[in-house]
Amino acid sequence: MKKTYSEENYLKTIYHISKSENKVSLKAIADALENNPASVIDMLRKLKEKELITYDKTQGAILTVAGETVALDIIRKHRLWEVFLVEKLNYDWHEVHHIAEQLEHIHDEQLAKKLDDFLGNPAFDPHGDPIPASNGKMPIYANKRLSELEINQAGKVGSVRDTSTPFLKYLKQLNLGLGSKIEVVDKLDFDQSMVIVIDGSAPKTVSSKMTDNILLIID
Repeated sequence: MKKTYSEENYLKTIYHISKSENKVSLKAIADALENNPASVIDMLRKLKEKELITYDKTQGAILTVAGETVALDIIRKHRLWEVFLVEKLNYDWHEVHHIAEQLEHIHDEQLAKKLDDFLGNPAFDPHGDPIPASNGKMPIYANKRLSELEINQAGKVGSVRDTSTPFLKYLKQLNLGLGSKIEVVDKLDFDQSMVIVIDGSAPKTVSSKMTDNILLIID
């Protein structure tokens, strides 16, 4: 059964919310998609009729097996396109999300496989997010938030939780990218900001909002 772009976006959004919240509420979906609750209710009804989700006010929205398959397929294509745009067309990592949002809806069955093979079957996208395999299996990646580290602890940047353009531009200004080594020099009790060293450079003070959105690989 063919899904519309809007239906695919809803399924992808429900999947993402379910990984960070216990319940995928109507409000959470509306906020994520910047849509009004009435439109969200209408779409949830359609998805439920197609047996792509179950939904009630108590449990929230839950993807069925069929719904999760669609969501993971869209996420897989999105992240493969991001790799292509960065590695082959030299886009910067903060430029690719909105382009991939459009390309992810191409429905040619062979395209994702050919793209995956062309790119060398990458496990992670330019932001460090895992790329689902064609069977939906996610690579296992051990990450820890920078905000959780103590003084004198260190790790390498594995991924970022915030992929918005302003945040990625901010990281570029700090000369921080995937693979950068970060060492914690100090933690400030007042506002939980940190003094860090990035790849041996001069110490920089960064906010708790920044450190909470950086995920590290700990050796």
